[in-house]
Amino acid sequence: MVTYVSLINWTDQGIRSFTDTVKRAREFRSLAESNGGQVRELLWTVGECDIVAVVDFPDEETATALLLKVGALGNVRTRSMRGFDEEAMERIIAKAG
Repeated sequence: MVTYVSLINWTDQGIRSFTDTVKRAREFRSLAESNGGQVRELLWTVGECDIVAVVDFPDEETATALLLKVGALGNVRTRSMRGFDEEAMERIIAKAG
């Protein structure tokens, strides 16, 4: 599994339909699960970003495909970062050192 942290902002379309945000989040959770992923955390935030998500995907291609699919709906724009857990970071350090 690969982990992504996404900083999410509503588009003009997304903010106009903010009342549907929980429904859209549930649909995203179902989409991720049906493609072998898992939404670890989904938080609505106040400030620079509207939503923060931490999602595990089976692989990089699935992550990219699902993020593209969600973006194409027009409600949100994402800035996504690949995340590494402690064990992965230890392996990375061992390879670098």
